[in-house]
Amino acid sequence: MTKLRITARPFGEAETYLPLDTLPIKVNIVTLCGDGSADAPWQQQVTVVNEGSEPWRGIVRISLPLDVPDPRYFVSKDPYPPRYFLPGFMYGTNRGDAPLFTDSQTPRLRMEEQFPAFRWWMTRSDRLSHPAAFGYYDFRLQGLCGSPYLIRTPEGRRQWQPGFTGELDQFAGFGCSLDPMEISYTLGYENAPWFFVDSHKYYPRAPLGDNCLMLAAGESVTVTLYQFDLSGETEKVLHHALTTVYDLFHEAPRRRTSLRQTIDDMVTAIARDAWLPEKSSYACFVFDKGDHFEYRELPSISWTNGLSAATPMLQCAHRLGREDVRQQAICCIDHIVEASLNPNSGLPYMCEKENGRWDNNGWWSHKQPVPGHAAYLVGQSCFLILKAYELEKQHGVEHEEWLNFVRGVLTVTEKSRNGDGEYPYVLSEITGAGLCYDSFSGCWLMAAAARFARITGEDAWVDGMMRSMYYYHDTFIESQECYGGPLDIDKQIDSEGILAYVRAACDLHRITKDPALLTMLRDALHYEYTFKFCYNTPIQVPPLSKVGWHSCGGSITSVTNPHIHPMSSSVCDEMYYYLSQREDAYIRSRLCDTILWSCQCHNTADRELDYGLTGWMSERYCHSQGLLTETYPDGSPASTWFALMPWACGSILEGLAGTAWDEWDN
Repeated sequence: MTKLRITARPFGEAETYLPLDTLPIKVNIVTLCGDGSADAPWQQQVTVVNEGSEPWRGIVRISLPLDVPDPRYFVSKDPYPPRYFLPGFMYGTNRGDAPLFTDSQTPRLRMEEQFPAFRWWMTRSDRLSHPAAFGYYDFRLQGLCGSPYLIRTPEGRRQWQPGFTGELDQFAGFGCSLDPMEISYTLGYENAPWFFVDSHKYYPRAPLGDNCLMLAAGESVTVTLYQFDLSGETEKVLHHALTTVYDLFHEAPRRRTSLRQTIDDMVTAIARDAWLPEKSSYACFVFDKGDHFEYRELPSISWTNGLSAATPMLQCAHRLGREDVRQQAICCIDHIVEASLNPNSGLPYMCEKENGRWDNNGWWSHKQPVPGHAAYLVGQSCFLILKAYELEKQHGVEHEEWLNFVRGVLTVTEKSRNGDGEYPYVLSEITGAGLCYDSFSGCWLMAAAARFARITGEDAWVDGMMRSMYYYHDTFIESQECYGGPLDIDKQIDSEGILAYVRAACDLHRITKDPALLTMLRDALHYEYTFKFCYNTPIQVPPLSKVGWHSCGGSITSVTNPHIHPMSSSVCDEMYYYLSQREDAYIRSRLCDTILWSCQCHNTADRELDYGLTGWMSERYCHSQGLLTETYPDGSPASTWFALMPWACGSILEGLAGTAWDEWDN
């Protein structure tokens, strides 16, 4: 068992962590039990006491040195340095070896420091989805897990754990470092060497202040840390440890409204307040100005508009028996199918401008490395059209033109896979050929092709898709480094892209019955769960802080956009499918978390979240200090966007209106 190393940074001192022999605080560590395995990590009882005669204020850092060579060795000798995992915050090195000069910035690890890459990072605990930090090297995973914050109860000061309530006393923190090679847990916290509010707003390390642990003379505080030491052939050994962390700290989200009521509220709000009949589509943003609404269209065929709202609305229209809602959704889908196709490439243009002009210059286009059709939107739109086709056919209406539209698009995109089996990131507007790769975006093309093969029984593309499934799994998922999903974060690591892979794995398994696909599906779900909160963070900022909103079951968007958005709720059906094939208590619990979280994010009454009407919700839920960029009229920060966003509601509706509708008590 590797011994823990203790240092501290007193308030008012330089930015250096000092050994305890120079300070009045002392630390005692007692190993209670355990063997370091995933099922029984060592339990280390750590007591910090102020032996001085004056109050002490500062940060106490408890570090776990990794059993690896000198860090300078990696620069010249070893192409595979240790990789760190702080779930939701750091994956490997956050692509520290990739180009740094991008528009969207995020913390990265690199020995040769150049912003935003540094040799070490520290952050407040609630930036992470799980209160744990891990380092992986030479087929070995070492980790520390501990209480994300301290509380004060009538009995006194103590660490938080599920079942204990009290007033928030102080956040803890987590960190990782390439020099020295270590992970760390802190009492008190720092956001250092930089603090990222979002990918465009960041500040250098702040002087110590309210982030400090405070100990009166003679006062002590005790926490239990869980120390892991596991062997694993790939980085996905992380999943074994996180399953234990989940069990240790799981705190279910609240039960707030029924599934049926959630769907009815959202559908009613979108159909009434966001439908733009003259555009045959929905607004991307709807703002309540009291006596009128204002709209921000941001048109697109999917992702943040169009089909990402229309198909879930169609699904819910059938559930609720709402023909008015069905007709809106069909109008939107018909319009995209009839008008969006680029005759040169055979692919859909991605957005409609004024006077019925279509092009690929959406709000994200300045982020694309080259102009063209983004595979993320092309594939997702085809998948959603196929889902709508199947929904309608199940109710006796067959839209052959929808199926033919997708068939034509996929005939082009299935030719675009490269020699590795990877689908492109961007496709040519002239020929439909792949222009650039190295991303997870293309998985949406595979998801659409797999859904098409399942619906039609046409299996000519199945063998190719199977090769692609293995490629994406071995290249991205095994290493826990899925990047290049959404187009707005410059190929940083995210949770969105994996949702396409999850869908493809389900449909291909339905076709082939290959058990390897279930294993790949499980691994993909586990990767997504690294972003999904296992406990409920103490929210500090209204409106979420005053309505009892819970973070457990929601997933952090990416290492670049540090907020929770609802896209991961859309794969409830795929979790149900896995459970129909293999019972798994962990996945079942994660599914329950997701459904409960999905039923507590919208207004259940007008302006409950300080904006909008019943059923309104946005895409943004700020669980920490990150992305607090929306403000109240007085300039104070708000923890959600003050807008109705139909695509975000669509992710919730898609998850709840499928198998969950049949399984849950409405």
